Amino acid sequence: MTVDVVTFGCRLNAFESEVIKREAEGAGIGDAIVINTCAVTNEAVAQARQTIRKLRREQPDARIIVTGCAAQTQAQMFAGMSEVDRVLGNDDKMRSEAWRATRAMFEAPTPGDMSAERKIAVADIMAVTEMAPHLVDGFHTGLPRVFVQVQNGCDHRCTFCIIPYGRGNSRSLAMGVVVDQIRTLVDAGHAEIVLTGVDLTSYGADLPGAPKLGTLTKQILKHVPDLKRLRISSIDSIEVDRDLLDVIAGDERLMPHLHLSLQAGDDLVLKRMKRRHSRADAVEFCRQVRRLRPEMAFGADIIAGFPTETEEMFTRSQTLVEECDLTFLHVFPYSPRPGTPAARMPQVDGRAIKDRAKRLRATGDAALRRRLDAETGATRQVLIESGTQGRTEHFVPVAIKGFAPGSVCTLKIAGHDGARLFG
Repeated sequence: MTVDVVTFGCRLNAFESEVIKREAEGAGIGDAIVINTCAVTNEAVAQARQTIRKLRREQPDARIIVTGCAAQTQAQMFAGMSEVDRVLGNDDKMRSEAWRATRAMFEAPTPGDMSAERKIAVADIMAVTEMAPHLVDGFHTGLPRVFVQVQNGCDHRCTFCIIPYGRGNSRSLAMGVVVDQIRTLVDAGHAEIVLTGVDLTSYGADLPGAPKLGTLTKQILKHVPDLKRLRISSIDSIEVDRDLLDVIAGDERLMPHLHLSLQAGDDLVLKRMKRRHSRADAVEFCRQVRRLRPEMAFGADIIAGFPTETEEMFTRSQTLVEECDLTFLHVFPYSPRPGTPAARMPQVDGRAIKDRAKRLRATGDAALRRRLDAETGATRQVLIESGTQGRTEHFVPVAIKGFAPGSVCTLKIAGHDGARLFG
């Protein structure tokens, strides 16, 4: 019995795909393909649909199960596809009982009933108030970097974003459970842990005493002394607390790389997005962190072509890359998501969106090249991910050979090829 999982979207989805595989196989489901979808853009949804059709042509006898954020927000659409056998909601996909019910449906189908409604098992995500812990150490044996989900959902309502309706409201995993999970993973030999969530810097607001993300990181580093490297995935800089800044400044086991949810560099666009920071806030945060940790590398998400964005407004997003000294840029061409306020705003011409995204990516490529140039001659601690690649403390990829995956090696950087360093 095998279950193959095809993952779209974020690192959190990648983590959850491991849980999906475990729960589906544990429920006795076999010869099945699970599509774990993303709803961030129209393109992500379209890619999932194309993949479903392709897989059905290639594997006509396999069961195809669709889950993830797009399945949660567009269940009827996926259930209406003849290629799809089951649609599971975003909370349901993490629950063993949902997979047992899916197996029972497959084994005892109702004769003649292939209606879309029968395929759907999608609960009300807004009714979910707790987060169940999931440890996936067994699936990651031998992998040096593993993800630990500490938060899910989002309480904010950015005007462009559909994700709160796919993930529900913010909820957190208790600190003691997180520490225990990380200790187990470290004891199993994993060198690097990545804390992940949908809105990571909102961690703890729903827990007794409302601990912050900084408190959590301090507890992890204090109580798991053998942990070599701790990373934090995407954060909202305006929510960063004093304790997290203290850890950034004072503990080298927290890696000097932060990915920021910036989205734009123009104040009016940020206001229309309903973001909670200004351009000045973003610039000052990066400067403050670099005063505490001069070697810090930053990545960022930026949207090109948000509704009402003029060329002048776009230029402010472009110049933000240099002002914040960003290294890794994740560019999203704006995509209207049905039901969001931004979808009802005056839209930018599609050709202009594509052009701005192309120019913004070129700006990001130039920023990465500057970083690669600056790395030449430096000595870095490189986590060996595979037989051909590792990552520096700053998450810069390094082409390597002859090192055992999972080890952390001291390498002198000899140069780069425009995408990866040579050690």
